[in-house]
Amino acid sequence: MLKKIILILIFSAGLAGIPQEQIACAAEIPLDAKLEYNQGVDYYKLGLYDKAIQSFREAVSIYPDYIDAYYNLATILDYTNQYSEALSVFKQILLRNPNDYESVFKAAQICAKLGDYNNVKAYVNIIPATSEYYKPARALVEKLSIKTNTQTPAANPKSNIAKTVGIYENIVSPTGITSDFRGNIYIATFTDNTILKITPEGDRIVFVKNPKLSGPISLASDSVGNIYVANYNANNVLKITTDGNVSILLDNISKPYGLHVNNNLLFISSQGSNSVIRHKIVR
Repeated sequence: MLKKIILILIFSAGLAGIPQEQIACAAEIPLDAKLEYNQGVDYYKLGLYDKAIQSFREAVSIYPDYIDAYYNLATILDYTNQYSEALSVFKQILLRNPNDYESVFKAAQICAKLGDYNNVKAYVNIIPATSEYYKPARALVEKLSIKTNTQTPAANPKSNIAKTVGIYENIVSPTGITSDFRGNIYIATFTDNTILKITPEGDRIVFVKNPKLSGPISLASDSVGNIYVANYNANNVLKITTDGNVSILLDNISKPYGLHVNNNLLFISSQGSNSVIRHKIVR
């Protein structure tokens, strides 16, 4: 599969001559996303990992369902010991294809590196006995001496929601809330400086916990899934891409409070300056 190109290159320099036309993905993927993807592969071959990461991030920013780009991005992040970020990217794959058991196994391996053995167990239990990754996953938990279920629990995607119909409980200091076009809910927690994600199936995920977050108080999302954060204590507005990359979009906004997106415009209410700021979104 094409998404394995980067993983193969890690172990085999002999593949450096792969034709670019074999690397490019399906025709429905925008050309500029393909170009970023192929450039990322070229940068990796040259050992320019930071530039490769940037190119794959650009590819998924242009085309948020670019699974191969997510996979290669996560693989390089893992290879360069950026485990938390790699895990976040593998989660993006699983949101789009929960049956990608290779990515489930990779997520379990990263959790093991992070010492998060509860989630190693959780990911391993997702992999069915029919998958080629079942035995490697079981070997992983045996090595870590983690007890797991002997069988994959029956799928019941609505079960988590059914337990708390109408309310999501035990969220510390929730403030802003928004959603994306896939039905995911995002919640800002003011004192915990975290953005939570709740999937349509009711699974709760820590989407972002980043030093740049400081008193997130309001959230908004655009049509491609980027999240904007009114970062009250830091006097700025953050942008979070679909793969969890956090950047400062606007600085020196005095006590940003409310956010609203209308097409390609972002509106920010500034309590400190008694004003509302209008900003053009460049996706």
